[in-house]
Amino acid sequence: MKKLLLTLFPFWFYAQPNCNAFLYEGDTLQYKACMLVENIENKHYQFRREFQEKYDEALEICPHFAYAYREKSTAYLKSGDFLTWKRLIDKAVEYDISGNLGYRAWCRFQFFRDYKGAIADIEKLDNLSDYDIGYGINGDYHLNITKAMCYSALNQKEKAISIFISHLVTDSYAPGLYDYYQLGVTYYENKNYDKALQAFEKQTTINDFAENAYYAAKVYLALKNDSEYKRYKAMAIYLYGQNKILSDPYTHHYSHVYYTTILNE
Repeated sequence: MKKLLLTLFPFWFYAQPNCNAFLYEGDTLQYKACMLVENIENKHYQFRREFQEKYDEALEICPHFAYAYREKSTAYLKSGDFLTWKRLIDKAVEYDISGNLGYRAWCRFQFFRDYKGAIADIEKLDNLSDYDIGYGINGDYHLNITKAMCYSALNQKEKAISIFISHLVTDSYAPGLYDYYQLGVTYYENKNYDKALQAFEKQTTINDFAENAYYAAKVYLALKNDSEYKRYKAMAIYLYGQNKILSDPYTHHYSHVYYTTILNE
């Protein structure tokens, strides 16, 4: 059984490696490169030229310093230069595959909706690891839940549901803030309305929000239960007004619903 490794980090937080660990392993080049950029975030803003140049200096010292490639890539991702991001993050994965595959997988899912690419990275990481592969970088979804959403997006609903359920019943796993909602949406799209309602009900006990109520309303609409449909639609509108929605500072959540969509349902 894989060991549980919790990796719940705020978005974009990625701790600098312990430079002394490189020295202990006898990798003096990575040690010197690491020391050069130690605490750089306290000295230079991520989008400043000096930030990038300092990491370039580190890579001149050690061309296989994966952390530098990853840190350089983040600014390009945020600024929308996705081609440069991909070139840099691929280098980070090349030199530290287990430390960067999960991050690349999450970005493929979140920013590019590259579902097949995300699945490939997650499954490769899982095969390489003898521990729990952890969460996407913003901590919202475990990577196995992310994989389930990818399969759902690829219209492989039964496979997605199987992955959702398998992970949700894993020992020591506490369901995330949106897990049962995403499962419920998949059930709904697969026309399994009873299971969808059960999932949405479980979601309300963990974290209720407008989209969850909206999809419950859609289920009741499909079941031709007009009174419950109207009740849940009104609930969704109310929750949206309270700003209780799926939110992310950089992109839309998978299965995010716009306010106008709810109003016009």
